[in-house]
Amino acid sequence: QAQLVESGGGLVQPGGSLRLSCAASGSIFSSYTMGWYRQGPGKQRELVAVITRGGITNYADSVKGRCTISRDNSKNTVYLQLNSLKAEDTAVYYCKAVRGNSLYWGQGTQVTVSS
Repeated sequence: QAQLVESGGGLVQPGGSLRLSCAASGSIFSSYTMGWYRQGPGKQRELVAVITRGGITNYADSVKGRCTISRDNSKNTVYLQLNSLKAEDTAVYYCKAVRGNSLYWGQGTQVTVSS
């Protein structure tokens, strides 16, 4: 069964950048659609970005132009590059993998944007 482990979060100043990683176990990573979600304090979980197994991407309006999702199927890893970070980007970021009726979530990584 697939397992997802996020990393790369931390404390960054407004305007800074972070690159999050999500490493997937197993040999079927390349067939999954991958997404990044986030949940800020007192807020509901929301979609940040998604990338299909064919590399098609979509982004939430709140991060469009500041965010890039990518994947390296040879490493079973999906990335989220966050630039020009704002305080409202502060959240726990979660990785999700889905294929057909299979769905997996990572444990999350904290991103804090503060001066």
